Amino acid sequence: RNKRSIVLDLKQDVARDALLRLAAGADVFVHNMRPQAIARLGLGYEKLAAARPDIIYCGSYGFRASGPYGNKAAFDDMIQAASGLAALQNRGAAPRYVTSAIVDKITGMAVVNAVLMALYHRERSGQGQCVEVPMFETMVNFNMVEHLYGRTYEPARGRTGYPRTLSPDRRPYATKDGYIGVLPYTDRQWQAFFVLAGRPDLAADPRYQSMNKRLVNIDALYADVSKALATQSSAQRLEALDAANIPAMPVHDPDALAQDAHLLAGDFWQIRNEPELGDLRFPGPAAHFSATPGVFRRLPPRLGEHSVEILAEAGYGEEDIDAMLAAGATLQHHGHRLPIG
Repeated sequence: RNKRSIVLDLKQDVARDALLRLAAGADVFVHNMRPQAIARLGLGYEKLAAARPDIIYCGSYGFRASGPYGNKAAFDDMIQAASGLAALQNRGAAPRYVTSAIVDKITGMAVVNAVLMALYHRERSGQGQCVEVPMFETMVNFNMVEHLYGRTYEPARGRTGYPRTLSPDRRPYATKDGYIGVLPYTDRQWQAFFVLAGRPDLAADPRYQSMNKRLVNIDALYADVSKALATQSSAQRLEALDAANIPAMPVHDPDALAQDAHLLAGDFWQIRNEPELGDLRFPGPAAHFSATPGVFRRLPPRLGEHSVEILAEAGYGEEDIDAMLAAGATLQHHGHRLPIG
């Protein structure tokens, strides 16, 4: 959304020149080609900085260029595997991928954070710079916030892996008629939970009297929670948990989220019409800004939908653009929009 699309065949000199002309008026240049590939095109940081000295140049690809994996191809699944994320989903058994393109999305957010920091530095110093945001290092950093665990110490005091999140009974819990997510956390919440779940005996269990003791006995604790919640309906459990100020929510199927009362109340969903595809639903921005709210200005573009428009804005005349089109150095998309999804 809110983007325009231009196609340039960067193996042609005229197309590379066009990119450099566009870069001269840009604050940020982001690419996801492997370092060796973009170097072969002659579009490394030095070349872009020659076009605009204070440009923020960001490369985001599989692995940090200086390491032995630096020239390996990478996609989401490969990085889930390499970063330990797939193994953590089923520790000690067959590894599993997370059912989301999580690496692509988290790396994208890391790119935004890194670029914003570089822009802030430029605002204060006037200096541009080259920024590298590799997927592998980003996800190892992400995973090891809690999962470094025993390997935090030298020498190691145990394995990696945060026991609470790896517990086999850390999952949505079955009720009489569905599933709920619940997480008592403080001592007071756990004491209240045991009482309302009909297990006051567990409130006095020495294994569960403090956070440290609960963590040592986390598998037994979560197994007891699973058994205790199965005796009433989801609505009964959620009403009691809310009254006790214990965090709990029903398990929603994604199909139901389009009609979720909370999302509808906040105008989260954005409906836009596309002449060929009809009405389309998009998730709105999660962040809300009081002074500068996000605005949905454009539908996702067709590939090359704005090539001619952008080249004209960059100062290319009609004859130059026609020559680039004829040579395949650019492409203007006039066909049907591809279905989304």
